[in-house]
Amino acid sequence: MPDALPDLLGAEGVLFDLDGVLTPTAEVHMRAWKAVFDEVFAAWQIDPAYTDADYYDYVDGKKRYDGVASLMHSRNVEVPWGSVDDPPEADTICGIGNRKNAAFAASLRAQGIAPYPGSLALVEKLHAAGVPLGVVSSSKNAEEVLAAAGIRSFFTVVVDGVVAENDGLASKPAPDMFAAGAEALGVDPELSAAVEDATSGAASAAAAGFATVVGVDRGTGADALRAAGATVVVTDLDVFLTASDSAPDSEETA
Repeated sequence: MPDALPDLLGAEGVLFDLDGVLTPTAEVHMRAWKAVFDEVFAAWQIDPAYTDADYYDYVDGKKRYDGVASLMHSRNVEVPWGSVDDPPEADTICGIGNRKNAAFAASLRAQGIAPYPGSLALVEKLHAAGVPLGVVSSSKNAEEVLAAAGIRSFFTVVVDGVVAENDGLASKPAPDMFAAGAEALGVDPELSAAVEDATSGAASAAAAGFATVVGVDRGTGADALRAAGATVVVTDLDVFLTASDSAPDSEETA
């Protein structure tokens, strides 16, 4: 049976992840991570080789340095943490993370970014209806991406990697970031919705008490998103555009 869609227009508020939900920047992140980890693994003779599965299992949805640490731990490689000011060439967790960020920023500035059409249309629909909207993203580039995509004005609140670092918020899948987003937006998680494409993000929203967690399957897998806490899984947010108040069926992923 396909999942029944929740009524997002009736939500007290909706909090969106950014990369892979609002914008296709997840693909840019994936390419940047692969370029960096391929180089590091080759230089340090780390086996097995880095794969896209590693991105989903250890990096996707987490704060940058936590993703590096998680992946290195999976290979039983000990790397000093270093400091956030480490240069990109430093062989530390922070240095590797900063190397990746430099690659991502260069790609974003060279190619630009546009929101997913279905996501933009849903955001416009919710905004027009007066539903409070926010973004909860582990990325420190969230503000730049939102501005580049031309959608920053839709969101009252942005809780990103910069806010998480400054406020000492634990990385997804801990509940901290989504809980902080709900508090900043002034909404009750039990009456609101979170939208995520990563298992760590779905788990974060569920742990923060969101009764509605929409999983957007852009490659993570519907079963994995449900296991992490998604209450409904769709392949694109455009399914909400024609949904009636009676909550029709979604185009569920296989």
